[in-house]
Amino acid sequence: MHFLSDALERYIQDHSEDEPELLQKLTRETHLKVIQPRMITGHFQGRVLSMLSKVINPKYILEIGTYTGYSAICLAEGLQKVGQLHTIDINPELTTMQRSYFDKSGFGPQIIQHTGDALDIIPELDICFDLVFIDAEKVSYDAYFEAALKKTRPGSIILSDNVLWSGKVVEPLNPKDKATKVLQDFNKKLKEDPRVETVLLPIRDGLTFCRVR
Repeated sequence: MHFLSDALERYIQDHSEDEPELLQKLTRETHLKVIQPRMITGHFQGRVLSMLSKVINPKYILEIGTYTGYSAICLAEGLQKVGQLHTIDINPELTTMQRSYFDKSGFGPQIIQHTGDALDIIPELDICFDLVFIDAEKVSYDAYFEAALKKTRPGSIILSDNVLWSGKVVEPLNPKDKATKVLQDFNKKLKEDPRVETVLLPIRDGLTFCRVR
C-alpha cells in the first residue's frame, strides 16, 4: 500500500537532506546482488534515522536486523566519537558486503557486527544502549523489544520499523497471516505499555518511536 502519491513522495525526498553518495552506491549494489532489495531502508527513512540519531547523540546503539548495512550507517552518523553501534543479523552471507560499506563510511571501527539469533546475542551484550532500532523478523518483534528493553535506561529510545505492514494492520485479518497479527498485537502493546511513551509515525511503512520511562 502506498500511503502517499508518488509525486508527494518525490517532493518529500527532494526537500529533505540529500542521500549520501556512498548510500546511493549501496542501494544500487543491493538491488543488483541481494534478494528482496525493497527491504533496504532507503533515502528518506535513512535521513530520518540519521537525524534522530544526531539529535539523540547516542554513545551506544543496538540494531536488530542489519540487511546490507544501510540503516546502520545512517544511525552511526549520530554516534558520539567514542561510541559504538552493535548490529545483529541472522544471515552470514551479507557480512562481507556490510563490512565493506561500513569501512568506506568512516564509521567502520565503531560498528560491531554480530551474526546469529538476536535473542541469543542481546543477553550477552554487557551494554546499556541509548538507541535501539528493530528491523528484523516481524513475528519476533515482541521478543526483540523485551530483550532490548532490558539493555536500556530511562530516556533511551527504541525504534521499531514496518509497524504499518503495507497497511495490513487496518485490513481484515487473514487467519494465516501471522506477521500481521503479531504487529497488530505489538502496536497495541506499545500504546498501553507503562514502561514506555509511544508515538507511531507514518514514515514509509510505519516507524514506532518509544521513549523508555
